[in-house]
Amino acid sequence: MRRYLARRVFSTLLILLIVVVLNFLLMHLAPGDPARILTGLEQPSPETLQALRERYGLDRPLWVQLGRYLAQVARGDLGRSIVYDQPVSQLIAERLPATLLLTVTSAVLAFVAGTLAGTFSATRYFSRTDLFLSFASYVLYATPSFWLGLMLILVFASWLGWFPTSGMVDPRLGATGLARLLDILRHLVLPASTLALVQVPVYYRITRSSVVSVLKEDFVTTLRATGMSESRIFRKYALKNAILPTVTIFGLHMGYVVTGAALVEIVFGWPGMGRLMLGAVFRRDYPLLMGIYLIMSACVAAMILLTDLLYAWLDPRIRYQ
Repeated sequence: MRRYLARRVFSTLLILLIVVVLNFLLMHLAPGDPARILTGLEQPSPETLQALRERYGLDRPLWVQLGRYLAQVARGDLGRSIVYDQPVSQLIAERLPATLLLTVTSAVLAFVAGTLAGTFSATRYFSRTDLFLSFASYVLYATPSFWLGLMLILVFASWLGWFPTSGMVDPRLGATGLARLLDILRHLVLPASTLALVQVPVYYRITRSSVVSVLKEDFVTTLRATGMSESRIFRKYALKNAILPTVTIFGLHMGYVVTGAALVEIVFGWPGMGRLMLGAVFRRDYPLLMGIYLIMSACVAAMILLTDLLYAWLDPRIRYQ
């Protein structure tokens, strides 16, 4: 197990290094001049452009800039944002909690709802309930998240007035303590529901097909022949085998929590990483973009590793040598 962990950690660090280099090259080879964008002028003077390039090191050769950036990352320094003139790590730390609250909440809700619905549907294969849930999953899967968010705002915020339309808190209330927590949860309902609803079909379809497949396995038939009850067979033997693909998808989704909710954050005015990333794209903020992509890559790598370890607990047949 230790050797496996050591190999995986080494391969993860190597992948992150490759990702950092590729992100750096793609950012700097993309069209657009951040110095020109910073001036805010249509025809900035050459002197102004040169001064900005020298200030942010954009006038140096690409390989020199890459070497400096790799040295910064090795020290834990993600650089300084060109647009905000603040440390990238500080900007990410300010926005990351809001994104984690939104995306983790929606991912857990989608995982639980999709798994339960898929299991319920699989045990009633080709019944009316199964057909209805399958049809509903197809409709939700084809629904764009931003459109669904707008519809939820229209119905539950504008018409019914149950929830706020945007933001994370109501600044007019000035709430603290428990009142602030309740205010955040009230603002969280619509964006979290939007993200959860568009993710539920993935968990539903995978769980349904996996459960149906496992229930047809020979070992299940053998257990039935011994007289064991269907409920015990399902709970003790079939479920652990059937849920492995769902756990894989959940782990990958959790890896993308940093930037996976950009459109929903924009629709609901949620102060998270998605809006920060899109702003950095439009303004060619190289350090901020590379910092966000590095955090996203690290999250994906970490969740894949945790998912592999969780496999060994769910399925005793899996061993790491």
